[in-house]
Amino acid sequence: MPIHTRARRALLMTAATAMALTAQPAAAQDATEAGGFFQMLGRIILGTGTAKVAIDTPQAVSVIEQQDIDRAQPLSVGDLFKGVPGVQATGASARPMGQSFNIRGIGNTEQTASEERIKVVVDGAPKFFEQYRMGSFFGDPELFKRVEVLRGPASSTLYGSGTIGGVVSFTTKDASDFLTAEENNALRFKAGYGSNGDSSRLGLIWATRRGNAEFLGALNSSRGGQMKDGAGNALQGTEHEAMSGLVKGKFNLGEGDEQSVTLSFSRTDSDLDDTAVAQTGGAAMAGFGTADVHTIDDTATLTWHHGFADNPFLDLTVQLSYTDTTAKKRNFSFGFMCAPGTMQVLCDSDFAYQTTTLRVENTAELSAGNWDNFVTFGVQVSEQKRVATSSVGALGFHPEGTDRKTGVYVQGEFTWNDRLTIMPGLRADFGQRTPSAASVAAGASAADDTAVSPKLSVLYEINEQWGVFGTWARTERMPTLDELYSYSAGETPSLNLDKEEAETVELGFTFQRQNLLSEGDSLQLKATAFHNDLTNLIARDSTPGTPYYRNIAAAKIWGAELEAAYDAERWFGSLAWSHVKSKDSATGLTLADTPAENVALTLGAKLPEHNLVLGWRGYYFDGITTSSATTSAGAYDTHDIFVTWTPDSGVLAGMDVNFAVENVFDQSYRNNLSLDAAPGRNAKLSISKAFTW
Repeated sequence: MPIHTRARRALLMTAATAMALTAQPAAAQDATEAGGFFQMLGRIILGTGTAKVAIDTPQAVSVIEQQDIDRAQPLSVGDLFKGVPGVQATGASARPMGQSFNIRGIGNTEQTASEERIKVVVDGAPKFFEQYRMGSFFGDPELFKRVEVLRGPASSTLYGSGTIGGVVSFTTKDASDFLTAEENNALRFKAGYGSNGDSSRLGLIWATRRGNAEFLGALNSSRGGQMKDGAGNALQGTEHEAMSGLVKGKFNLGEGDEQSVTLSFSRTDSDLDDTAVAQTGGAAMAGFGTADVHTIDDTATLTWHHGFADNPFLDLTVQLSYTDTTAKKRNFSFGFMCAPGTMQVLCDSDFAYQTTTLRVENTAELSAGNWDNFVTFGVQVSEQKRVATSSVGALGFHPEGTDRKTGVYVQGEFTWNDRLTIMPGLRADFGQRTPSAASVAAGASAADDTAVSPKLSVLYEINEQWGVFGTWARTERMPTLDELYSYSAGETPSLNLDKEEAETVELGFTFQRQNLLSEGDSLQLKATAFHNDLTNLIARDSTPGTPYYRNIAAAKIWGAELEAAYDAERWFGSLAWSHVKSKDSATGLTLADTPAENVALTLGAKLPEHNLVLGWRGYYFDGITTSSATTSAGAYDTHDIFVTWTPDSGVLAGMDVNFAVENVFDQSYRNNLSLDAAPGRNAKLSISKAFTW
């Protein structure tokens, strides 16, 4: 075993053992109530059904709250997931528009359909974007107050069949986040700066309450120059400009405000000039040169909720949502090579996904005796349009078409005596894909399919400190429009693709104690092992005269995760470890999208008399060799420091100051799932001030 591997594992085990050896008994529920600056396992999870504390959820889950987002001062969405086990961004590490998601080795850096294997939602609205070697998510992190990550296919029940990797769920800010019970108006200003690339951010939030209604308006701007890696080399295409906005209103109705209507609209408008055409992929893709990329990402939701306080069988939510994500590419450096056929990728072109979704969901309470029982029924209907226009006509590598789906699902949550939780679930999705006229001319035809996803999750609390949990889940993923209908001069549409299938088993344990070293402190720990059998994986086939995509036989992905946190009045620490292994059953090689084993360790101090929090975080990544030279990389470690100051009295009350230095030692490195080198040292400062009346 390499020395660096032994060192990282020794660090992990030493930190985890030290946390465990200091523990003393306490009530489990008190541990979750301790809150804490870094107690992610004590936070409430909303996306698994009824609200649950993360450590008491029979699934691997994590939640990122507003304080984490403020401290991270993220340039791109990938910055949010540092310290979350099993989750990374893939693609371009320093470009706001060059990233997708990878959960436990699911999430492609070189191919497509990542965002069908991993469901992404904003305020409950499904988001989807795929375009040849480009990132998939373009929302501004400043719009969000919360991000939940649900790992594994157990999430397929509520979010859609095919969710092999998991779910990333974003929640936008609300007016009530900035208002108090006594004050009905708030105005918040925010400014930020980053030294690497000389980036700047400005933000303005207005919130007000009028009777039973509340309203929020937010506007953000961001711009930055060319960043550099740790060796001082320029990171091409990192110059950017972006604007984002959010308008949101909530109306409470009925006796006891048991009804609510929420209307939300957000937009992120971003520009990258002279950026790589291949935002994902490897060094071989550099031959495509650069282009100017302009993206607009819209999300609109209308949600009605009725709690029916007098009827336990009804708790109804109806949501209508519309999303439109558009990417425009112009001014190609190799635009002179633009031609019909394979070089269409170098032609002026527009790409878009427009998705309309209606979801109706009801939760019935059926509690009796020592059992607390909830059953959720739902129907989800969606229509997704894939749009593409080009200066040379139809694009074979980005075929237009329409994907209509109807999903029906049921999930139970049965808890006995606050100790045993059983969560069965079943979902069926019925899909109808219709190709464009150009794809029909190339040999495509309409396709109908059905995908079924059952699951069973169980958690048992042995005593006040220890719990065990497990999940069995199976899901099927229907081929996407891209996979069915892509074609080229030498390759036909892939009409005979089988559904991808994944069967996963998770086993884990939880541990929580309070009053370890001082009154009110707490330790929480959750460990998960998983094994994923994948069959009929869909992959690109570049062989002339064959269909554009094909099914490969099978693959296995397995591994383990550990998440632990200690919190006290003056000290805190957290640890996240992830180790994912994989094997292509045909070749025996490690799959290209497998992340390297990694550890994130955080230590910090709180000075409540000065309203200060100081911390250090180290990231340790082992080297990895995969089936692709692009996603193989050496070991590295980086270190960040951060300071948060929140004065609560005098003229500075209502101010938040966040300062951080990322990659303190200016390390030169590349994460194996990233397209290019990571940024070097970057000092970041953000200051916000809220006025309320």
